Amino acid sequence: MTLLFGLHQAVAAAEAHATLISPFVGRILDWYKKDTGKDYVGADDPGVQSVTTIYNYYKKFGYKTVVMGASFRNTSEIKELAGCDLLTIAPKLLEELETTEGTLPRKLDPAAAQKMDIQKIPMDKATFDKMHAADRMATDKLKEGIEGFSKAIVDLEVVLEKRLSEIAEPAAAR
Repeated sequence: MTLLFGLHQAVAAAEAHATLISPFVGRILDWYKKDTGKDYVGADDPGVQSVTTIYNYYKKFGYKTVVMGASFRNTSEIKELAGCDLLTIAPKLLEELETTEGTLPRKLDPAAAQKMDIQKIPMDKATFDKMHAADRMATDKLKEGIEGFSKAIVDLEVVLEKRLSEIAEPAAAR
């Protein structure tokens, strides 16, 4: 599942037995920076906090859904999520990490999550709707993402229509 920005979406995805979710760490950060005018680093990064919360929730309650953090803005976000199931990292950030010396301590750990005091959220449509309405960031980013995908589909249809007409013209001339 992509376009995932809030815990409510993550819980619903896990309850639906989604194989993998891919929270957009950097896009969450971008929204908060724009909304608050503040800069966030390390563990204070809202995108890092979101993935950490989701990861710990999944591990606490034994969900099999894989958490794959994505859309990183800097290596600090990646380091804060060390131990996450999967991370998709751009080549530029991989190069930065490769030139970094030192230890990389595991920050996310299933055994540690098991010991955390986390309350299970009984997810149903009403709970999802309430949590989504209360989360401006998730609401805004989901809307923006859906609009972006919709525009991409329309753009693709235009390109395909043009290409198909180019292919059909020589065939008609035969």
